[in-house]
Amino acid sequence: MAYPSVDHDLCIGCGLCAEICPDVFEINDDGLAEVLEDAECDDAGCCEEAADACPVDAISL
Repeated sequence: MAYPSVDHDLCIGCGLCAEICPDVFEINDDGLAEVLEDAECDDAGCCEEAADACPVDAISL
């Protein structure tokens, strides 16, 4: 099972991850991406695409 994480020091809040994979990522009140509680990449099937699209490589799988 793959569990993603977002490095908030790198995240610029562009929202691509949440757009590509809304079942796993959202933009929080601080304007940064975060992983939804209990989100799992294997079920969603879009985490790798979201990580690849991140312009600052803030997503780890």
